Amino acid sequence: MKILVGISRIIVGVLFIISGLIKLNDPVGFSFKLKDYFAPEVLDLGFLVPYALLIAILVVIFEVLLGVALLLGYLKKFTLWALLLMIVFFTFLTFYSAYFNKVTDCGCFGDAIKLTPWESFTKDIVLLILILILFVGRKYIQPFFTKGIRSILIFASFVFCLGITYYVLLHLPIIDFRPYKIGANIEEGMTVPEDAPGPIYEYKWKFNINGEEKVITTNGEYPQVDGELISTETEMIQEGYTPPIHDFTMERDGEDYTEQFLNEENLVVVIAYSLGNTEKDGYIPIKEVTDKALKNGYNVIGLSASSQEMTEALTEKYKLNFKFYFCDETTLKTIVRSNPGILELDNGTIKQKLHWNDAQKLQLPVVENAKPKLDLSLKQRLDSIAVLDQKYRKLMQTNSLEERKKLGESMGLSEAEYSGDLSQMQRVLDSVNMVFIEKYFIQKGYPGKSVVGEESSLVAWNVLQHNPDKIPLYLPLVKKAAETGEIPKTSAAMMEDRYLMMEGKPQIYGTQGMTYDDARGSFIWPIENPETVNQRRKEAGFEETVEEYAKILFGQDFEYKPLTIDQIKK
Repeated sequence: MKILVGISRIIVGVLFIISGLIKLNDPVGFSFKLKDYFAPEVLDLGFLVPYALLIAILVVIFEVLLGVALLLGYLKKFTLWALLLMIVFFTFLTFYSAYFNKVTDCGCFGDAIKLTPWESFTKDIVLLILILILFVGRKYIQPFFTKGIRSILIFASFVFCLGITYYVLLHLPIIDFRPYKIGANIEEGMTVPEDAPGPIYEYKWKFNINGEEKVITTNGEYPQVDGELISTETEMIQEGYTPPIHDFTMERDGEDYTEQFLNEENLVVVIAYSLGNTEKDGYIPIKEVTDKALKNGYNVIGLSASSQEMTEALTEKYKLNFKFYFCDETTLKTIVRSNPGILELDNGTIKQKLHWNDAQKLQLPVVENAKPKLDLSLKQRLDSIAVLDQKYRKLMQTNSLEERKKLGESMGLSEAEYSGDLSQMQRVLDSVNMVFIEKYFIQKGYPGKSVVGEESSLVAWNVLQHNPDKIPLYLPLVKKAAETGEIPKTSAAMMEDRYLMMEGKPQIYGTQGMTYDDARGSFIWPIENPETVNQRRKEAGFEETVEEYAKILFGQDFEYKPLTIDQIKK
């Protein structure tokens, strides 16, 4: 018995210390797991969610100290009871999660060792047996060292745990066990190997055989029986291979930019998984380092799970010179334990990852053959104008007064603003925006991507589009910007077509359509030499033919038919 107690003492003590230290390395991650347990569909302890991080820290430090106390023989009675109560609670929790399939990963060993719910429950049963052995043979648990030395060692362990906690909360985990660690390639992490095992399903076929119901179970193949099939039930009994990285996307305005950004060199990514509880102080150093990155030739984007309205309000408040794209919140929490945090990507490979406290440590050597330095002051002004350009247009696109009110309140607008004459208010903003843009046009030309970056290069184009009376004056400037690569050729083509349509002339690229509520219906505005329009569209950079584009505008049932100006007039 003495030997059995000694072995159990070592196993339990070492396991508690290792498990605690692994979670202490990433208390934020453990707090996320606790929130899963506190959710309404699990334990329904929502009042504990705000204290999840504090609870996580206390639990893991206590776990480490119990392991140390057991090995030292410190406060034997208290230690054994604490171990027993803790393992009984966690055994119940892991059984509940496994049986009802509530939480798929208990988080016992953080991200270092992934256990299924039933594996976690089995582990806790083994520990429970070992701790009961310690209870029965507690007389064989003899202390090491003197009482004073044991107290000093326990206190030193406590200080050591506090030191680790303090460091990882102000920086990042000391050891990164997640699939987004430095050196990992995101695209490779999302790839499923060709020889990866697929899921295994069990099929229960219910047949009527000679008036008697019979159930036959197979793994997919249809049973060879003579009878009438009544029903089939399918159950997955073993999951297939799941890549370590999934649910990773970079989206904005309904478009997926994941492939584009994962194939881009010198990309800096600011991650703010939730703006509702983000560290506002973090955006001061974030702005400094991202401005430096832009000047040194890097592209900078943000990733957040918050709404576009919230991210635009944040960029406006802190004068950030980049746009946010959408990504799943759980994924962003997994990438970096900092809100905000910062990454450097090179063709999808994570080169640097930092807490916002360490943003100034981001190494940003000047990129060879980098694009010219951007005018960040102008970029900030244009990004602000871009928000104003869409301010009331977003409200005008709502489908109901209730939806308009909800959106208006989320934008911080008063009732008078979101309930007023939206068209008139937007026209006023368009005129004000055009004053600034026109002044810049006259003094310096078109503010293209070499001046304000690719993402801000079309702001002036949008403002001009919304002031059609100015298009005849500045269309040549826009066409010149397209010829020199400052804006896409497609943008200049669309504006030229719009100008020609306003003048009552045939367009060139077939980008403009009209819709009437009367017998005229919908149609593509007349095109000059329509038989060669698709060639011109291709040369201008359009991917769709005019026939395909017409279906995008007016629906899949629409059939494009060339019209003449005379036909339109009639």
